[in-house]
Amino acid sequence: MQAISKRVGHQYLTPSSSISSLKSIYPVSDHYYGADRPKYGSTLATKGVGHLVRKGTGGRSSVSGIVAAVFGSTGFLGRYLVQQLAKMGSQVLVPFRGSEDSHRHLKLMGDLGQIVPMKYNPRDEDSIKAVMAKANVVINLIGRDYETRNFSFEEVNHSMAEQLATISKEHGGIMRFIQVSCLGASSSSPSRFLRAKAAAEEAVLRELPEATVLRPAVLIGTEDRILNRWAFFAKKYGFLPLIGDGSTKIQPVYVVDVAGAIVAALKDDGTSMGKVYELGGPEVFTVHQLAELMFETIREWPHYVKVPLPIAKAIAAPREILLNKVPFPLPNPEIFNRDQILAQATDTVVSENSLTFSDLGLVPHKLKGYPVEFLIQYRKGGPNYGSTVSERVSPDAWP
Repeated sequence: MQAISKRVGHQYLTPSSSISSLKSIYPVSDHYYGADRPKYGSTLATKGVGHLVRKGTGGRSSVSGIVAAVFGSTGFLGRYLVQQLAKMGSQVLVPFRGSEDSHRHLKLMGDLGQIVPMKYNPRDEDSIKAVMAKANVVINLIGRDYETRNFSFEEVNHSMAEQLATISKEHGGIMRFIQVSCLGASSSSPSRFLRAKAAAEEAVLRELPEATVLRPAVLIGTEDRILNRWAFFAKKYGFLPLIGDGSTKIQPVYVVDVAGAIVAALKDDGTSMGKVYELGGPEVFTVHQLAELMFETIREWPHYVKVPLPIAKAIAAPREILLNKVPFPLPNPEIFNRDQILAQATDTVVSENSLTFSDLGLVPHKLKGYPVEFLIQYRKGGPNYGSTVSERVSPDAWP
């Protein structure tokens, strides 16, 4: 009996017989699952980063050939960029200098082993070289719109960018370098932040003339630093201070669109190399109009207190004076950030003849709607309620 079962089992486990029987029922080609078939070939056209090995259908479990060192990836824009890079099969090196919790939200965005956290010190050149060792793309998102006791505007926004460009040039294997600057960056700006960003652009293009520079406007999104601050302040104090008369023009942009622009620059055929793009949203707002949109979304009656520019600078001045004179860290500025007050004294919109989203093949989202829906969390009584509509809600709609 055992001999019969062994003979029967051997008969069905013989490779030639099993494969031939399957082919007689299902005519399967030997190279059906190969990348040579168009249906299963990679959809990622990364000509701009050289001749890279690409495998798969272009999704999360594919290999795009991009190994990107994203400096500043633990910040606001970084999380959206890492997500877009990872979902097309790129390996993302995530340098961090804080605790192990600072990057944990990024580890789930890519396939196993594709998100690689690497602890580094921005003042230690060897640790930066260790991050870049196996990268072929460097993206610099490092930036800060206020100073601390440890880091000045010039060091964070200028010196670090210049250092990354210098190391990338020495590396020899970096095929694309993308510097994310800021709309309004100019050497003649009254804002030290914008002057430092302009100096960083100049330094990067001097070291790497083929680098791509992107200048996004004010970023809007779930973790943004403008509408969230306004909504929190308005809910806590019942009014919103307007610096000046609120007539300054800005062109806010959805953060997902900016992340998409960075990926589009990587995926092109090299046409974006050595160019500067100004990324603003499709609509120009005054500060007052953007505040009206915020109040409309959180469903609160708008109340403003107009603060003249000299008084606003006087309110913000003590932090700037005491920053390096007291032996303890001072609170981060929220509404009254002196440098941002100076930056908002002039209009910040996309230049008339500049390269924009359309030159990257993208159409940015309008703000009203999904991009600002995160403000629903500030509504009183839940997402369906609020001070401005509470009297119009039918009792039948109550949960």
